[in-house]
Amino acid sequence: MQRPHRVVVLVLDGALPLDVGIPTEVFHPETGFPYEVSTCGVMAGTVPSNGGFGYAVPRGLDALADADTIVVPGYAPSGRPIPVEVHEALRTAASQGTRIASICYGAFALADAGLLDGLRATTHWDAAEKLAERHPEITVEPNVLFVDEGAILTSAGAAAGLDLCLHIVRRDLGVSAANEIARGLVTAPYRTGGQAQYLPKTTSTAHGDSLATTREWALTQLDQPLTIAGLAAHARMSPRTFMRRFTEETGSTPLQWILRARVDTARELLESTRLSVDRIAEQVGLGTGSNLRLHFRRLLDVSPSEYRATFAGRS
Repeated sequence: MQRPHRVVVLVLDGALPLDVGIPTEVFHPETGFPYEVSTCGVMAGTVPSNGGFGYAVPRGLDALADADTIVVPGYAPSGRPIPVEVHEALRTAASQGTRIASICYGAFALADAGLLDGLRATTHWDAAEKLAERHPEITVEPNVLFVDEGAILTSAGAAAGLDLCLHIVRRDLGVSAANEIARGLVTAPYRTGGQAQYLPKTTSTAHGDSLATTREWALTQLDQPLTIAGLAAHARMSPRTFMRRFTEETGSTPLQWILRARVDTARELLESTRLSVDRIAEQVGLGTGSNLRLHFRRLLDVSPSEYRATFAGRS
């Protein structure tokens, strides 16, 4: 029997409660997927949080040597110094091929350890400028939810950590597994890493989910032609207002969002059915197998058949 994939959450002083909770929930063995999650600190004992309570962690930094994936939650205040032994432990883990991810301000720990040099990275929008100034060798992307650089991943603040962890599940086990975990957590199963953070703007228009109902409706109509006019009519808005509002809420245009939804639905069908590529293309509204192959290659850098060979039956 294959051993579970071991996820270790490194809890540092001042850790943000939501950031700690997200990976422990997503990778919890009770999801039924092959993960094992544990927490550690600089040393075993109680780690003070950023909320007036503490986290009981059973192990110190030695736990990182056993990890397949390390997650570093955010801690406050952002960018404060952390012990040198943390830097050394993270560098050692990275040199051994361990996957390392940060949530929110946790990117500062990775940056101070030198793990982000020459890479793209993100953090909470309110600390992105500080990260860029302190580490000019990093390409900081302040307006995305997460950045995947292979063995090193970073996410924006708070709930963006959920997007990152679900993305990791999709990488490991495919779309069906990530969707099932998302349903259990009662959250949206997919927001692309390139989706914009909800940055404050000098406008009275509030960011939010005013078009959630229309997006949910669109997901049930993927096999049908979907136009801006039709979507705007469903939302009871003018096309111009709909386009602006949709882009503000999702970080992408309606047609980009629909294309990604169609490809993701195709991914799930490739995992869970034996339908032909041509039939799947019809069901998700991409018309022909060649069209599906084109968009699959462009968005995922694999063919549908390669994807199916990797993920079919793994969920």
